[in-house]
Amino acid sequence: MSSELRQRRPYVEPESESVEEEVEGEKGEKGEAGGGGGARKSAGPGWVGAFVFLMIARYYSASYNIIHDCDEVFNYWEPLHYLLYKSGFQTWEYSSEFALRSYLYLLLHAAVGGPSFWFYGAGFSKVQVFFTLRLALGFLSAVTEATLVAVVTRRYGARMGMYTLGILCISSGCFNASTSLLPSSFSMYAITLAAALVLSGRRQHRATVAVAAFGVLVGWPFAAMAAAPLVVYSLATGGFLQVFCSGLITTICTMVLSVLTDRFFYGRWTSSVLNLVFYNVFSEEGSTLYGVEGPLFYFKNAFNNFNFAFPFALLCPLVLLLSSKRKYCKLVLAVSPIFVWLAFMSLQPHKEERFLYPVYPLICLAAASTLDNLHNIFPEWWKSHDILSFFTEAVKKIRPLILGVILALSYSRTLSLWYGYYAPMQVYQHLPVINDTSPSTTTTTVSTICVGNEWYQYPSSFFLSSSNYQVGWLQDGFEGALPLPFVQAEGGTRSAPKYFNNKNKASPHQYVADEGICDFLVELELDRPGHIYRSHEKETWEVIYAQRYLDKERSPAKYRAFFLPWAWEKSNQFGTYRLLKRIRKASVHSH
Repeated sequence: MSSELRQRRPYVEPESESVEEEVEGEKGEKGEAGGGGGARKSAGPGWVGAFVFLMIARYYSASYNIIHDCDEVFNYWEPLHYLLYKSGFQTWEYSSEFALRSYLYLLLHAAVGGPSFWFYGAGFSKVQVFFTLRLALGFLSAVTEATLVAVVTRRYGARMGMYTLGILCISSGCFNASTSLLPSSFSMYAITLAAALVLSGRRQHRATVAVAAFGVLVGWPFAAMAAAPLVVYSLATGGFLQVFCSGLITTICTMVLSVLTDRFFYGRWTSSVLNLVFYNVFSEEGSTLYGVEGPLFYFKNAFNNFNFAFPFALLCPLVLLLSSKRKYCKLVLAVSPIFVWLAFMSLQPHKEERFLYPVYPLICLAAASTLDNLHNIFPEWWKSHDILSFFTEAVKKIRPLILGVILALSYSRTLSLWYGYYAPMQVYQHLPVINDTSPSTTTTTVSTICVGNEWYQYPSSFFLSSSNYQVGWLQDGFEGALPLPFVQAEGGTRSAPKYFNNKNKASPHQYVADEGICDFLVELELDRPGHIYRSHEKETWEVIYAQRYLDKERSPAKYRAFFLPWAWEKSNQFGTYRLLKRIRKASVHSH
């Protein structure tokens, strides 16, 4: 009984601590907002207000965000397209022999895609299903982030809440991650909500662990490392047995549901969650087959996506420590996943930008916390010295200016990505709309769209206006494994094609055998000496649509990374993304 009481005791403390911190935050806000003891508390963004602003930002993300990674297309959009339309590409990870990807994750999105499919119908409206699904992802992102902003405002004041909201809305990183169909984005939603629950101080320990467990098991199992500080804190302060049981029940239920789903789609008893972990941890080569990066990779990418907000985020624990306010202890805990995740992922040889997504909103919170407390890093005795006191006040005054620079650079980065790399999503939308059957017969007319080295920029089958379009890969020098269509006759999701392997080795089946069957061609022309482009064959191909595309290799990093109107156009180099149609020789008829 005594041990049980000791377990319960810390479980009550967060409530009183919450009240103390909330009052302290309110006092600080009063003191600076009005300049006197009679000033009323500044109004901050509540949940509804934050959600409205975030949802507007996520709407634009759903509409204009590029696809940043071919894995998003071939491992998630394509299998989802197959579930909805019975056509799509299959990767080796979805072969029932390997079963590395979770169909439970896809089914959650099919719950939105299915009604959208019935509402919009087939054909060209498939692209509307794509954007509707993206909007649903943006909605989920806005809900979790609005919860975080509302809690921060209540506990730490309106200014910190506004700073957090501003960076969340405008930062290029959150613009990219919030509407990406990726398990790392799904884990991001869960970790953001878990951090908000920890900060709320309302005895949400069981909910914190349950949300974290569900988010990493349905999303990305490795994100458990990022959620670990929040889970450990909840176990330590929320009554270990109750919180542990909450996490255990959530884990068991989620895993059972995942295994049953995998059993149905893969046709055998297996666990995609465990298969993914075993492949990456215990296989000889694992993900290193797909490239390795240096230890500073994530720091460089994070700066591109958050500019000066990222170094501000890294300074957060130090700044909060120097502020010497007890109320920030839990805030340091809430942003600690950033540092755990950065350290863990930087040690892994295979790195991709999307792997950092789970902590993106926490980077915004940490940066806002640093910015809000910049003036608190100076010792108290500075206030008694006129010159030093003036310096402290000057730091307070320039905080909005610093925030403005961060937001302006973030917007500039997002514009650069859209102007530079949106062409693939535009090109495929200019494919002619063809009827599924000829007017007088039930014969189907199949048109082949051939793609060469730009296969990794294919935006998914949702952009094909008819089920009678098929995509084929041309052998243009790429020697790795490429996805191939699901074959319904061989079991669809249950099939284990022999041409798939886990060594990233090409199969002869993956290429178009005869280029003559290509009715359309998608090609990116860059200024590369000696390279022959099919678009130059004027007698064979005609241009249907062309859009310029930023040439990353020939454009200086300092100009291509951010959109500066007076320098971006002038200093960068561009190629041309084209949609070509084969010119068929007409038969000669006598009249």
